[in-house]
Amino acid sequence: MEHSPLPIIDLAALNGAPEMRRPMLTRLAAAARDVGFFYLTGHGLSETEQRETLALAERFFALPEQEKLAVQMVNNPHFRGYNRVGAELTRQQPDLREQFDIMNEAQTLPSAQIREPWQRLIGPNQWPTALPEMKYHLLAWQERLSDITITLLAAFAEVLEQPVGVFDDSIRGAPYQHMKLIHYPGQEAGGSSQGVGAHKDPGYLTLVMQDNHSGLEVETADGWISAPPLPGALVVNIGELLELASNGYLKATLHRVVSPPPGVSRLSCAFFMAARLDATVPLLSLSPALAAQGPESDPTNPLFYQVGENVLKGRLRSHPDVAARHYGPVEPARLPRTESEAIPA
Repeated sequence: MEHSPLPIIDLAALNGAPEMRRPMLTRLAAAARDVGFFYLTGHGLSETEQRETLALAERFFALPEQEKLAVQMVNNPHFRGYNRVGAELTRQQPDLREQFDIMNEAQTLPSAQIREPWQRLIGPNQWPTALPEMKYHLLAWQERLSDITITLLAAFAEVLEQPVGVFDDSIRGAPYQHMKLIHYPGQEAGGSSQGVGAHKDPGYLTLVMQDNHSGLEVETADGWISAPPLPGALVVNIGELLELASNGYLKATLHRVVSPPPGVSRLSCAFFMAARLDATVPLLSLSPALAAQGPESDPTNPLFYQVGENVLKGRLRSHPDVAARHYGPVEPARLPRTESEAIPA
């Protein structure tokens, strides 16, 4: 099995007795500060359950094209549904993957209540009629992944030497949830290898579940490294909102996905957790000891403290077809040209 230098964090140890928790918190702090990526074990999701979710993804992507296009994202102003290979862009280049996106299941807001463009992200998911079991399975899976990210976020509050519950106000009620089932077809001879171009994620935390094929890569001080599948483990990375909250102390890292070789398909499931869309990211005051280590924020990557704006700017740039059909012209200030133009993995 391919080896990766990414650290391994045991969530069960983070939830365990102090003699287990303290050293694991130290390891978590180093992982988040140094590279912004790590493997997560001890999360309570069995390998059997993970395989079942990926098998469901495989069944969806095997549906006839007309059934997938019936739930095509371009028909939905909330950015939910199916995208063909090449429909999503990163750095203005098409990503060679097809995917199915869901978010929090909600009712569309009445037009009279919409005051900001990001409020149009709120709404129902699209579901394929050919696979009625998808709705129950994926919404339940999304909730379990959300619970894991909430536990991790509490651990990061401790890493940052903050009061317990410092992030609670920003996620109370319903943190923003976004999950993708993703299929990467094999490369074509002489074609692009951009499964997903280099980018950062816009939320607090991302969890990625992979099949048996490699493809995810992470930028480090020593260059790009692979994050191959580790049986049973999830891959976790820091998003821009957590970097923003910590004034750059925690690291949102550039990452990409390289398409599998010809004749090989790769499946993954990526989950993205952010604060509520109507929340404002808390700017934490670090202790003198942590602050002395210096932030590593990127001045070329402007971020929005208002969560809905930060999420919408990534959605609009990644899906120009949805933007053109449902949003029309958007102020340039809302669409900074940054690395965070797509959702990964």
